[in-house]
Amino acid sequence: MAERFGGKYSPGTPPSGAPQPPQRRRRAGARVNLLFLVPGILVLTAFQQEPLGMAADLVAFGTLVLAAWLTREGLIAEDAYEARRVAKRPAIPRKIFASVLTGTGLAIAGLDTTTFVLINPIVFAVLGATLHFLAFGPDPLKDKGVADGSAFQTDRVARAVDEAERHLAAMRDAIRGAGVPALARRVDRFSETARQMFRVVEDDPRDLTGARKYLGVYLLGARDATAQFADLYARNQNEEARSDYEALLDDLETTFAARTDKMLLDDKSSLDVEIEVLRDRLAREGVKRT
Repeated sequence: MAERFGGKYSPGTPPSGAPQPPQRRRRAGARVNLLFLVPGILVLTAFQQEPLGMAADLVAFGTLVLAAWLTREGLIAEDAYEARRVAKRPAIPRKIFASVLTGTGLAIAGLDTTTFVLINPIVFAVLGATLHFLAFGPDPLKDKGVADGSAFQTDRVARAVDEAERHLAAMRDAIRGAGVPALARRVDRFSETARQMFRVVEDDPRDLTGARKYLGVYLLGARDATAQFADLYARNQNEEARSDYEALLDDLETTFAARTDKMLLDDKSSLDVEIEVLRDRLAREGVKRT
């Protein structure tokens, strides 16, 4: 099936002056992939040694691969933490554990199984853990955007946004199954529109009540519709189903954007009322405006 052409003057293409969703640079990239590849040397050398040396190399290989996996998961968790204005610190300090495991893996790899001299393993452990920590840094160790006395409200918002992010992630995973890159980009655009609502709710947890059905019910329905469409389109490339799905995304994006604008206007109206009340109080106390 030919890919639909998209360009500056194509129908459905956003105007060039329209704001584009910000692209966040993901840190879990080439450096982390290298951490998975380098330990493979130990597998190649393991079967050229005596049984004890082979066992040590294989254990070191497993330890270093586990450290690489923890590093990647830690960077993904940190990206999610940095992208949000209100966030809980990761429950597990994955990158710190990965630094320790990297040092441990290198120590085991550097152990001489004939003499068991420990000076080299100790040096490798310290250097490995230190360099890993310097390269990838620590995990976020404190909550972000949590004001004193508002932990309960912040937790409610964090849980709601976490659930909404899971729905968006499921939508992105499902739409890839349709095999249409343009639709994947369209889902990404809707995701950024939805995240604008997330940020507004994080800024003012009082907006959560009005936004809860958007973060929960609407996104859950969008997730299920995306999964059903992707399965159908992957089987028979039904263009009518594609048009209906794109119309659904348009409706969702418009609805989310309108609700976000309304919440912002309501917040401004509340601020205006507070300012007017304060001015009245100051006037009654004889404070004149200059």
